[in-house]
Amino acid sequence: MSTIIKAENLVFSYPDEPEGHPPVLRGIDLEIETGTFVAILGHNGSGKSTLAKHINALLTPTEGKMWVDGLDTSDPENLLEVRGRVGMVFQNPDNQIVASVVEEDVAFGPENLGVPPDEIRQRVDGALRMVGMYELREHSPHLLSGGQKQRVAIAGVIAMMPKCIVLDEATAMLDPSGRKETVDTIRSLNEDYDITVVLITHHMDEAAQAQRLIVMSEGQIIDDGPPKEVFQHVDTLRAAGLDVPETVSLLYELRKSGVDVPLDALSDEACANVLTKLLTE
Repeated sequence: MSTIIKAENLVFSYPDEPEGHPPVLRGIDLEIETGTFVAILGHNGSGKSTLAKHINALLTPTEGKMWVDGLDTSDPENLLEVRGRVGMVFQNPDNQIVASVVEEDVAFGPENLGVPPDEIRQRVDGALRMVGMYELREHSPHLLSGGQKQRVAIAGVIAMMPKCIVLDEATAMLDPSGRKETVDTIRSLNEDYDITVVLITHHMDEAAQAQRLIVMSEGQIIDDGPPKEVFQHVDTLRAAGLDVPETVSLLYELRKSGVDVPLDALSDEACANVLTKLLTE
């Protein structure tokens, strides 16, 4: 499988940081394979959103390198190519909605890329179908729910036909229903259309749905692997100011009490099965 995102000794400091302040990113080495669903988890200030902006070349390294699909993001000549291959979805969907009709909003990106009108029509319809918003294509975005607005924002990115979508805390302002809608949508994009997804989040339940989980703290990667493995490192995560899914927390406390239970039951159903087996033995 090919690599779409690669960082090598990536260091970044904001220009206005006081002298002597540690870098926001401190020597990140990272490779993300094409077609995977990766979640990046970390507390506020861990550097995860700063890393996300490097993937789209909104920021470029102070030291080290970042490549997107083989393109060096520090080369100004690669800027448009990089942003054409990686689409960004941000926290507040209202900040990404620019038109008064859903389908016009989704068409905005391709129009700015100079895509011919006939192809724009096809892209818009296809993107709206992919996120389940085609039936609302003539509605006003501002009358939609938070989850629906975020799906329109995702459709706008899809219409530009990126290879990778980065969602930077894209569910942070949504209610539980809107969060579920958004995560279900991006899982479908990954599984059905082989789009690489990088989800920046602080929600444990969202991170648990990814194929790979990267944990950041103080500008560094402190854990990396399948969620079932990473969430077993309870002490490491708590030391970084993070919690674990409630299912894992329950099993962890049972294990501390001397009960022999696994820690890899992330879902409610899996945890219930563990407890049922325990009670019936």
